[in-house]
Amino acid sequence: MLQTYDERNADIRYWVNGELLHRDQPGLSPFDSVVQGGDAVWEGLRLYRGAIFGLHEHLARLRRSATALNFADIPADDEIIAAVTATLRANDMRDGVHVRLTLTRGVKVTSGMDPRLNRSGSTLIVLAEHKPPVYDTTGLRLATASVRRPGPDVLDPKIHHANLLNSILAKIEATAARADDALMLDQRGFVAETNATHLFAVSAGGLHTPTTASCPEGITRETVLALAAADGIPATVRDISLTEMYNADEVFCTGTMGEIAGVTVIDGRPIATGAVGPVTTRMATRYQEHAAANGVRVL
Repeated sequence: MLQTYDERNADIRYWVNGELLHRDQPGLSPFDSVVQGGDAVWEGLRLYRGAIFGLHEHLARLRRSATALNFADIPADDEIIAAVTATLRANDMRDGVHVRLTLTRGVKVTSGMDPRLNRSGSTLIVLAEHKPPVYDTTGLRLATASVRRPGPDVLDPKIHHANLLNSILAKIEATAARADDALMLDQRGFVAETNATHLFAVSAGGLHTPTTASCPEGITRETVLALAAADGIPATVRDISLTEMYNADEVFCTGTMGEIAGVTVIDGRPIATGAVGPVTTRMATRYQEHAAANGVRVL
């Protein structure tokens, strides 16, 4: 799967620490920590008719991640929301928009990994694009990657950091296997997530999803679990083997950028009938309705 370029994004403006720049204008110093070592945290937000779903949950995760990395300067939520609003207004955006929010440790006085070299405060970047959900809703193909998701003994997945090489290496493998995305296992061999989304299996009418021992805490994932509970659909969070995924009645993935999308093939094996199933379709509709109706208004 390759995202398509939207011509409406040709002249977008993005935010860097109070300045709005055209997408073709450079706005980051080569001394910024995100350039020096991927030393940053990030969130993906989705705008529905002037409101962002899960905004406070995303900002709380951003803050937890920055705190874990010992950032000295973390902007207040109101400051971040004001930057997002200004960026959206500058681009005349109201719906069907994805916002990538990045907070770096900031600019260093000289190259080096030591955080004591950061003396200018953090760098806040807001990138908003016209971008409807990116996944093919007729079904995704996954291929299991050799690259594993690390656990908290290596790099705690609860830190939503911007060093995505682990995911990129897995995505390269998936592309070589002619799959849309990579299915990634944890260090014990249980399913963790894809290179970009969380996973759910549907078996006997219930939902099953891996723990977050080796993957981030997902806002969309938590919403699906809450919606399932409200609808009386049983859901369990547990270790799930790859064999269980092969034999599931349905499989779907969740994430802010792609919302909910069915998985129809894993490692060349069709999932059940090889078509997107009724539980996936129901949860996708429920999620879209819920997200559109329960956002935090920013415009």
